[in-house]
This record gives sequence, structure tokens and C-alpha cells, in this order.
Amino acid sequence: MKYGARNQLIGKVTKVVKDGIMCQVDFDISDNAKMSSVMTKESLEAIGVKKGDKVRVIVKAVNVLIVKE
Repeated sequence: MKYGARNQLIGKVTKVVKDGIMCQVDFDISDNAKMSSVMTKESLEAIGVKKGDKVRVIVKAVNVLIVKE
């Protein structure tokens, strides 16, 4: 499958949390880089992702905000 997003990373699923009709999938990109994705439980079931799976993380952001602290 071809994707329009150019930012693609490989990660390992570390946790799947289901709450109502939504769920959150956490994954490690490297030892010190972690990310999460929120989706419907229906989408999670369709792609069949579970803890321990290797996944391709495709990032396509509409907005990226930078805040100086």
C-alpha cells in the first residue's frame, strides 16, 4: 500500500488500552523515543495490532506546534 505521508518509523507495540469505543496504542521507536496512536476499537481490530507486534508508524500531521519554555 502506498501512503502520502513521508515520515515513516518502525516501532514495537508496548501497550494497548481500550476505553469505550476508542483505544490507545503505545509503541517504542527506540530506547528513548516513544509514541502513541488513538483510534477506534473497530480500526484496531481491522488491522489486528496487539502488544509485542512490530509496526510501521506513519506520521502525517496537519499542525506541529513549537512552544518555547
